[in-house]
Order: sequence, then C-alpha cells, then structure tokens
Amino acid sequence: MLVGVPKEIKNHEYRVGLTPTSVNEAVRHGHKVMVQANAGAGIGNTDDDYRKAGATIVPTADEIFAKADMIVKVKEPQAVERKMLREGQILYTYLHLAPDPEQTKDLVKSGAICIAYETVTNARGGLPLLAPMSQVAGRMSVQSGAHSLEKAQGGRGVLLGGVPGVAPAKVVILGGGVVGTNAAAMALGLGADVTIIEKSTDRMEELVARFGTQLKTIYSTQGAVEEECASADLVIGGVLIPGAAAPKLVTKKMLADWKPGAVLVDVAIDQGGCAETSRATTHAEPTYVVDGVIHYCVANMPGGVARTSTYALNNATLPFGLAIMNKGWKKALTDDIHLRNGLNVAGGKVTYKAVASDLGYDYVPADKAIG
Repeated sequence: MLVGVPKEIKNHEYRVGLTPTSVNEAVRHGHKVMVQANAGAGIGNTDDDYRKAGATIVPTADEIFAKADMIVKVKEPQAVERKMLREGQILYTYLHLAPDPEQTKDLVKSGAICIAYETVTNARGGLPLLAPMSQVAGRMSVQSGAHSLEKAQGGRGVLLGGVPGVAPAKVVILGGGVVGTNAAAMALGLGADVTIIEKSTDRMEELVARFGTQLKTIYSTQGAVEEECASADLVIGGVLIPGAAAPKLVTKKMLADWKPGAVLVDVAIDQGGCAETSRATTHAEPTYVVDGVIHYCVANMPGGVARTSTYALNNATLPFGLAIMNKGWKKALTDDIHLRNGLNVAGGKVTYKAVASDLGYDYVPADKAIG
C-alpha cells in the first residue's frame, strides 16, 4: 500500500501522523510511505530522518493526496485537504464529526473511507486511540488553567497550591474518565483542593481507591454542577459521549454565579464543548472572557507538546494502521470489531450512529458498508 503523511496545517498544530520509527515499521511490512517535506519538524524530526526510515519526501500535500492509497494524519482534514480526498481513499485520523457538519458533508461527498481514531474501541470498552491524547490534554488542562488564573492573564490571581496560611485553589473536574483522572493527578500533585463530579458510582470508587480521600467525589446532578462550579477557581470539562456531541453541563446563566476571574478549561471542545459559552480557540489566541469567566477552549491542546503527543499517539495508532495497510480496509475492519467501530464515513454513507443521529444523516451500519 502507498501511505501518505501530509504536514498538519491546523493553527499551531505541530504533530505528525507517523514518526520515523512508525514509517520504518510500515516499510518493513512491504509498504511505501510518502511524507511531505518538513512534516516532522515540529517534533524534532528532519526530512533526512524520514529518508533513513525508508520514506520518500515530496514537496506538497497535493502529491500525497493525489497518489496515496491511505492518508495518515493527526487532526481532522481542513477544508482545503477535504477537497483533495477521493473516492475509496482511506483517511486515518481524528475526525470529531458530531459538532462539525461542514466536515461531515465534505467527507460524505468525497466518497473516502474515513476511520476516526476517537471511536476505535478495545475489549475493555475503552477508546485506546483517544486515551493517549486524553491523558495529555488532562494533564495540560491543569497547567493551562493555572497559567490562566494568573492576574496578568485576566484570572483571579490565585496560586493553584496556595502557600502555608493561604488556602489552595478549588479545582472542579467534570467527568472522571481519562481526562478527569489525569487532571486530578496533576492538580492534586500541585496541592490544589480537587473535586471530581462523576455519574458512575463504580468510577468514583476507583478514583478514591487510586487517590485516597485527598480527592473529593460528588455524584453528578445538575444541582451539584451548579453549586460546585460556583465555588471553584478552576473548572475542567472532561465529559465524553463517544462520537457524539458533548453534553452542555455548564449553561450561560450559571456563569453569573461564578467567581470573577474564574477559569473554565473545556477539554471537551473537540466534541463541541460541555459549556454553552464554549467555542473553539487556538494556541495563538487560547482564551476569551464571557461574564467575567476566562474560557480556555483550544481544540488541539496536545499539539502544544507535539513531540510527547506524537510519540504517545503513534504507540496506539500504529498497530491498527498496520492492520489496515497489510489487509486492506475491508478485511482489517471485518476481522476486528474494535477497528470497525472507528469507521465513521464510507463511500458517501455515515457509518457511526451517534454522528448520524446528531447531524441528521441516515445511519448505515459499518458491516453493511463494508459488505
């Protein structure tokens, strides 16, 4: 198979779909890999590193999209990239389609085979290709939130861990999944007063077993969300419904009761955000203010630590990617139900139920699309 790796073009996105070591694995399996010039510069890898791994370097993304059987990316294809996709071409990347009707329309129109990292599953019911970036984003949410709390950034001027004689900041985390767990680890490590709001009692027991009574857990009700957020210095949104738009747990009306200069870091922004007032931002302009509350809603947070993120992502995506390369997409997805769950769009059909439901498309099950 001819595999293409274009340079990411989303604002301040420095990650790359394949590292040189991943390219070398693909080559060892008998595949050819084209990498766009300087695609790996953001993670410290030169074109020569890719050449040594066995890749061919090409100057533009146009050539990659025109020739490759399979496109491996990190972020969702931008409008200019979507125009270059063609019928039957495999796209393997994050998509986050539910809050993005324009992207979905373009992918349907393209006829491409679109496999989304974020909906691939595993035998434990987890999302193994989303997990590494959720780990990164959860940890980054605390350092980004702590920075945004500084007075010079418009925040309350509160140190997350406090000092002797001065109370630490109160951090409220919405959701106790991968994002929430990693955010809690960082916030507790910095000495903050941390509460996780979670709807699964089993998950709350697991969190307390891991962190001890230093972590507070509260069962998720709308009343609990309103009360806890109103007293928080930093709120981190880490809720997730796989493949679907994030639930709006924070309403605009609620912000009137929040502390002036409080910070909301909405990690769920890739799926539309968990606050009514959230809108996607970039690393160039990461924050904005609504009713005195600082909103940090960067849609590609892990891109800020591109090297760590790319290598963590490749550890998870490479085995599935090799299966697609080695077997072809139909057999790879037929053989592996978990990889099949990653199919979101195929041949002009929406094949992921939550996306079809949220955006009003007819749903075609993945196995039917494969057949």
